[in-house]
Amino acid sequence: MSKNLLRLQHGLGSDVKNRRVSLLDIGLDAAFDAAMVFVQATIESVNAGWESPIVDIDFVRSRDPDTVMTAFTASCDVLHVMAHGDHAITPTFSSSDDQTIISLAELGERAADNGRGISAGAILADGCTTGTGAWQKAVRDCLHSEITYIGTSSQIGWHESTVFCSAFYGAMLRNKGRGMTIAEQAYDAAERARTAYEAITDKKCPYKVTMLAPSRRALAALA
Repeated sequence: MSKNLLRLQHGLGSDVKNRRVSLLDIGLDAAFDAAMVFVQATIESVNAGWESPIVDIDFVRSRDPDTVMTAFTASCDVLHVMAHGDHAITPTFSSSDDQTIISLAELGERAADNGRGISAGAILADGCTTGTGAWQKAVRDCLHSEITYIGTSSQIGWHESTVFCSAFYGAMLRNKGRGMTIAEQAYDAAERARTAYEAITDKKCPYKVTMLAPSRRALAALA
């Protein structure tokens, strides 16, 4: 396990709001590692030129279920999960060797039992076909509050991920976000990233964005 590979300190002026991004790599192979390192570097570059950083980055790569649960439920602005996505039986994130499998149904149950759900402004589910209705329903059972959910409509690889993510974080962190919630900022950034992706690649963007509210089950368990 490698946790908090980069944690940048607070200490900003009153006119700039610090952002926290949690990067969670469950894929655990070389391709996922390369893509996540690229994403980390892209986000970190936003801090260039500031006396104090405007983005804190928590980077977690682990097989330990408790560590992964902690990462899922930690308070942050963007929870970025990179893994294989599957919904054949129930929506799950998994590693390339199938030794690490995170079921959102199980996550929702554990969240309800422990009173700890997903506390992010946005979730970027960076895996294959994570934008289906089944995924959205499963995520809603884990939520504390309304979020922006970014999933995919097809198979993706490292190239699709890096093109979209560089545009998304560039748009998300470009301003102070006055008058907008984190979820609203993320939604706007994701739509801008979709447009940029299609302009760059001349292909339809596989990433889709929606707003999700907690389900009745989540509201009852996590109130």
